[in-house]
Amino acid sequence: MAWGLLVVAGLMEVGWAIGLKYTEGFTRLVPSVLTIAAMIVSIALLGLALKTLPIGTAYAVWTGIGAVGTAALGIVLFGDPATVARLACIGLIVAGIIGLKVVT
Repeated sequence: MAWGLLVVAGLMEVGWAIGLKYTEGFTRLVPSVLTIAAMIVSIALLGLALKTLPIGTAYAVWTGIGAVGTAALGIVLFGDPATVARLACIGLIVAGIIGLKVVT
């Protein structure tokens, strides 16, 4: 259950990170409200997951999901570069997330 909460928390982190781009400095109401809501849900779910998961593991996985998801959507939605080196580094983050899951 805690791992499921953590994954959803990480996905919500992706949502608010991408949402920040659409708020245009919090000058657009709907994207701003949705982004703030995603922030709250993300933190709340992380907090619930921390009831049973170690803080170091949970935080690393949460930020890793956020980083990988945000980088991937940056490539897809905003035309961020998808160089071999960049994709390899994203792969290393994914490997770290998987490694932490396996050893926890």
